[in-house]
Amino acid sequence: MPDATEMIEVAGLLVGRPLYEFLQDEAIPGSSVDEGRFWDGFASLVAALAPRNRDLLDIRAQMQSAIDQWYRDHGSPADQRRYQAFLREIGYLVDEGPYFTVDTANVDPEIASVAGPQLVVPVTNARYALNAVNARWGSLYDALYGTDALGQPPPAGPFDTDRAMRVIAWVRDFLDDAVPLAGASHRDVTRYRIESGAVVADIEGRDPVGLADPGQFAGYGGGADRPDTVLLRNHGLGIELRVDADDDIGGMDRADVADVVVEAAVTTIVDCEDSIAAVDAYDKATAYRNWLGLVRGTLETRVTKAGGSFTRRLNANRTLTGPDGSDVVVRARSLMLIRNVGHLMDTPAVRDGNGDPIPEGLLDAMVTVLCATHDADRPVADRNSPAGSVYVVKPKMHGPDEVAFTDEVFTRVEQVLALEPNTVKIGIMDEERRTSANLTECIRAARSRVAFINTGFLDRTGDEIHTSMEAGPMVRKADMKSQPWMLAYEDRNVDIGLTCGLPGTAQIGKGMWAEPDNMRDMLEQKVEHPRSGANTAWVPSPTAATLHATHYHHVDVFERQAELADRALAPLDDLLTVPVTEQTWGQDEISSELENNCQGILGYVVRWVQQGVGCSTVPDIHDVGKMEDRATCRISSQHVANWLYHGVVTAAQVDEALRRMAKVVDRQNEGDPLYSPMAPSFDGPAFLAARDLIMKGRHTPSGYTEPVLHARRHEAKERGFPSGPDAPAFDPQKSTA
Repeated sequence: MPDATEMIEVAGLLVGRPLYEFLQDEAIPGSSVDEGRFWDGFASLVAALAPRNRDLLDIRAQMQSAIDQWYRDHGSPADQRRYQAFLREIGYLVDEGPYFTVDTANVDPEIASVAGPQLVVPVTNARYALNAVNARWGSLYDALYGTDALGQPPPAGPFDTDRAMRVIAWVRDFLDDAVPLAGASHRDVTRYRIESGAVVADIEGRDPVGLADPGQFAGYGGGADRPDTVLLRNHGLGIELRVDADDDIGGMDRADVADVVVEAAVTTIVDCEDSIAAVDAYDKATAYRNWLGLVRGTLETRVTKAGGSFTRRLNANRTLTGPDGSDVVVRARSLMLIRNVGHLMDTPAVRDGNGDPIPEGLLDAMVTVLCATHDADRPVADRNSPAGSVYVVKPKMHGPDEVAFTDEVFTRVEQVLALEPNTVKIGIMDEERRTSANLTECIRAARSRVAFINTGFLDRTGDEIHTSMEAGPMVRKADMKSQPWMLAYEDRNVDIGLTCGLPGTAQIGKGMWAEPDNMRDMLEQKVEHPRSGANTAWVPSPTAATLHATHYHHVDVFERQAELADRALAPLDDLLTVPVTEQTWGQDEISSELENNCQGILGYVVRWVQQGVGCSTVPDIHDVGKMEDRATCRISSQHVANWLYHGVVTAAQVDEALRRMAKVVDRQNEGDPLYSPMAPSFDGPAFLAARDLIMKGRHTPSGYTEPVLHARRHEAKERGFPSGPDAPAFDPQKSTA
């Protein structure tokens, strides 16, 4: 591994050698600028904006200190008028300006006009990233057969014909709902064919029929008399009937349908933030190199599977024949957004003229957009963004001033990289309390860039706890979703997005399904996201995306948004209702909550610190796999810190629970050859990181986990713990990897 601490001086900056060499040899050549313009512009950007970045963090700290003191003086706010007047006095709440709508231009249809699932994938693992971007289309047969979606987990033995027939029947019912025939069921079809630019379905014992809505026919492959592919569309999403009488499944089907493939992960967030662990120049170069490869279409990796190996690459677009005989290009890859880090952390990957680490968000902004400019060199049909835009999701911003700062950052990046103004589009993650309370003004601050807002209930819960840490003990984690603030938060995000004109221009998103092995419940419950008016929602795997895609066929999201347009906005009073409660729990309930939190923290942190794995499926206390990232860790650590501060638990109880749960986590990871047990010494960097997250939780900025995790990861690297994308990890594409 190259030395991440060796620095190269360029344009007054000190750049870690692995990052410098990546930029000089790979990212700058073939980009929109030469190396002199890039380095001089980057140095100028750092000099101008790093002090502003730090000023904004100081404002956060001053506001939090004032809020802490207010709670100490007044307790939990019973009088919302008095409480909100105080928040306005310190600038936490701002006055709302006149009505406006966003004017974001050059937005691709995957963002503007197609509702569908969204994947989030760690950029540092090439295998996972390729699998996610290739998940634009997914087999409905495989997703149903290979999961518990129909009620039972997949069989461990040989192929189950009865289960396959249940899958086929389920899919036929889905087709009858999404793309119905005129007066017949897809169950009764014996052959699909194309005649005079229309789909014709032969039905045994009666006359052929067409689609109830002929406009849903979008194209076909093969011959018209016996097509091998029939492409249908509903609510903007594709459904492909794959016909092959020689296939094992096709041979079972009366219409020779071997598979039904649906358009699934319409968009993918390639993540440089919560799902990765990048703490130095080597890690950052790895992340950026994979992003550049995805943009160029050159990223590939060798995959070993089922005793064999193959090279995984990005899928190529396909061409079918349209109803009028013209060519129809079917995009085979998700439209990619790139998630940068937030404003909080500095990075030692680049240091300024004084030798101080620069804000990591400035580095991400400059380099991820630089890499994205390579998209323009590809044929239009193969570009990530045929509209010519770069989509950057920006997390953890606190209020309108920080969004305005982000807008300025990208204005300067565009100037350095010779891009048209507002080429960079911004995704505003509504996951901090101050942003939720001022969401309209946050959107206004970047009204010509906004292409995405969402609710991130995991981080949002962590910030809710930390902001009101002094107010009293918080309700149990499981009760947070039913609290007034949460209900208001989810509704207000959609309603404000509608008021600001996002439909037809930008995504309104909802959060992650965190149980990758529980597809039955996801299939039953996650339909509520499109029903809420969200035109995208996060899923943990391509398989989950395939199943979640069916929800967007059942619900016309844009029609639903029109229905919600006149709904009264949930009161700000509800949004700002602090979720504190009287201590009425029994000792068993307290112990259960404490152990569950400690086990989740340890299970996640041990892989982050020991192996550099940023997102993991962590078995919970009952050995049920739950997706964990820094957001879930933030909730758990802040929750324990809150209960510790208010005397619900003692420091001795926390230490005892951590030691007890460390043994559980050690047992759960005993098959991992790279794993180092935390017990019995309890003095390794991973265990100490988990303890720090709790014991220092009150004083960590906004309750973020990054300061502790980064420090302990550096320590682990110095002690020789393994790192890299090949370390065992949560595979967010496990079902189809």
